[in-house]
Amino acid sequence: MAGKKPTYVSMDLGTAYTLVYIAGQGIVYNEPSIVAYKIRENKIIAVGSEAYKMIGKGNKNLRIVRPMVDGVITDIKATQAQLNYIFARLRLEKTLKGCVMVLACPSVITELEKSALKKIAINLGASNVFIEEEVKMAALGGGVNIYAPSGNLIIDMGGGTTDVAVIASGDIVLSKSVKVAGNYLNEEILKFVRAQYGMEIGVKTAETVKINIGSLAKQADEKSMKVYGRDVVSGLPREITISPEELREVLKIPLSRVIELTVQVLELTPPELAGDIFRNGITLCGGTALIKGIAKYFGDTLQLPTKVGEFPLLAVINGTKKYEAEIYAKLRATKTELDY
Repeated sequence: MAGKKPTYVSMDLGTAYTLVYIAGQGIVYNEPSIVAYKIRENKIIAVGSEAYKMIGKGNKNLRIVRPMVDGVITDIKATQAQLNYIFARLRLEKTLKGCVMVLACPSVITELEKSALKKIAINLGASNVFIEEEVKMAALGGGVNIYAPSGNLIIDMGGGTTDVAVIASGDIVLSKSVKVAGNYLNEEILKFVRAQYGMEIGVKTAETVKINIGSLAKQADEKSMKVYGRDVVSGLPREITISPEELREVLKIPLSRVIELTVQVLELTPPELAGDIFRNGITLCGGTALIKGIAKYFGDTLQLPTKVGEFPLLAVINGTKKYEAEIYAKLRATKTELDY
């Protein structure tokens, strides 16, 4: 590559959060993947944290859109509008011109969606675009040496999907995905409160319950939590108290599906790599990895050493930061400015 090295930009396009990293500036954006529209004008009025505040509190002229649901891009126009809005708000349009951009995406997105994302990145000003799987970036950001000729098992539990992958020698050997992750757990809490207590609560309340008292093993300082919502029968506001113990049973049922998926991946893993995994263990990444006691739960159930990776919420974007040298090496090898 001749001349000045282009700016390196990376994005984690997650179901729950969108994060943007720019070389030399760090993480410049980290907010929920949500867009709020005015329906009549078809105009964006809020993105990210501001749009998140509007969930469950809208009106007839307000539409809340999640560009990605369960790891799948459900609205490519909303995705483009969201990114345009973000970079305009951050005043980074000039920074993007001629940049090298890495987009970390769930493994379940299609080739058509990848092509659409590349077009969006080029429209933003990127000259070279690379699409990488989130689970690979999560492993790198979580502290795993993915380049070693040794097998590592990564479980990346985001907002919409959980990816289970075996990684060795710098790439994914095999992976599987299931739509059981943070958002699914929130929905299970909603269902539990309705069935057990006859009360409706919102998604944001369910998430708050999960974060505050969610656990998979008994904790020394456990406390119950008051929750507010609407009575199913009377329609009036009311209050209940949920204990960590009953919430544990709610969380274990969906997470057993992640355990099952992990077993499926292990059954397909080549014997030499399986031996490495027995020694290296499992690394958990993503927001769901922050649930108290989750490493012990997975370790005891699978009989494998299990740890939570470094900064699990930021594992993917931190992985894209570490991947910068690899991207420039690829560009030097090709000596071209073509879009990848």
